[in-house]
Amino acid sequence: MSTPRKRLSIALAALFVAAGAMGIYAVHGQGGEAHAAAIAGTAPAVQVDVADVLYHPITEWQSYSGRLEAIQRVEIRPQVSGRIVAIPFKDGALVGKGEVLFVIDPEPYQAAVDRAAGEVAAAEARMAYAGSDAARADRLIQSNAIARRDYDEKQNASREASANLKAARAALEAARIDLARTRVAAPVAGRVSRAELTIGNVVTAGANAPVLTTLVSVAPIYASFNVDEQTYLQYLRKNAHGDVPVDLGLADEDGYSRKGVVDSVDNHLDTTSGTIRVRARFDNADGALLPGLYARIKVGGAAPHPAILVDDSAIGTDQAKKYVLVVDQANTVHYREVTLGGINEGLRIITSGLRPNERIVVNGVQRTKPEETVQPTVVKMAAGTGAAAPSA
Repeated sequence: MSTPRKRLSIALAALFVAAGAMGIYAVHGQGGEAHAAAIAGTAPAVQVDVADVLYHPITEWQSYSGRLEAIQRVEIRPQVSGRIVAIPFKDGALVGKGEVLFVIDPEPYQAAVDRAAGEVAAAEARMAYAGSDAARADRLIQSNAIARRDYDEKQNASREASANLKAARAALEAARIDLARTRVAAPVAGRVSRAELTIGNVVTAGANAPVLTTLVSVAPIYASFNVDEQTYLQYLRKNAHGDVPVDLGLADEDGYSRKGVVDSVDNHLDTTSGTIRVRARFDNADGALLPGLYARIKVGGAAPHPAILVDDSAIGTDQAKKYVLVVDQANTVHYREVTLGGINEGLRIITSGLRPNERIVVNGVQRTKPEETVQPTVVKMAAGTGAAAPSA
């Protein structure tokens, strides 16, 4: 064999030896477990995330949509006719009960009061004269110095003068009431709208009196919403006034910023929608809640009770059934049918099918199957994460 052929043979032999060494290193070095399993003829264990189911006291809640309503809403209308001469409030201001909102020209009504006061004075004078005349007739009748007819006339004149005095005093009181009504005051404390009529306009009282402005109370405030029949039967039937907790969140909030209680439940169920009207009461000392705003309502039910909670992503669907995969102490997977409840703080309530302290697959459900051995990584149960945060 020539020298070039010898050199080629030696090079090929060295290449084969190096390839064999690399194969041995791949089996026993990198990925040793997987390749060792392949040599042994078995598949490697699937890696999954498992978490202990949560078990602690909860209060179940039901969520609804509603609208805020003022407890008191008043349309301010004039009760006397006349020209508006002053509007002391600012549009949209907070006003106290009794605060003057509009002033109608009081001069004609002051004149009416003065006139009625004069009539009262005249009636009092007539009453005094008729009274003394009747007293004199009483003395004369005892000695038969006056005819019975004259006596009766004087007694009747005294009674008529007394009645006229009462009528005059009533007319004076009515005139004073009309004068007081020229100052249109807020009947309740709250937030006033804008003035619908300005200074100089003439208004008339009566059934067709114009709306001068509107006034709504601020604190507390109502939230009205409709609940389904099951919620009413389960939570509201026995505790319809003040005992059922309610949380409220506004459209721009992620959570529920305010707490209140159910104030009233309607007296009938709407058979068309299958719902019943409910009204909750919330404190609104800062005035931030306005009537008409959209509100998210969360209604609390019975007293706190222990419940099993899991992440929704750990729940599988098998036709009409819901299930989870339980991992036992030997890291073997078991199929477990479960019954679902509501949502509590982002986690699903399990009403049956699981026990406290059991572990379930929370990530990797699709990669494993029942009766299979897995390689678990323990994580914490966390709502809506799919793979929960690793445990410490």
